[in-house]
Amino acid sequence: MTNPFQFLQQTRAEVAKVVWPTRKEVITTTAMVFLLALVAAIFFFGVDWLIRNALELLLTSFG
Repeated sequence: MTNPFQFLQQTRAEVAKVVWPTRKEVITTTAMVFLLALVAAIFFFGVDWLIRNALELLLTSFG
């Protein structure tokens, strides 16, 4: 078991090894997340619309 001072030194050493993303990488990945969320929303809207219309047609035909 290490003492708190050694723990802090080891933690600082590990944090120094981290490769932080650049501003450009952060902006690019954020834009991709928003774009994919928009694509997913449009897809599920279309699927919902098709199912709703199919059920409405089915229920009016036999109802």
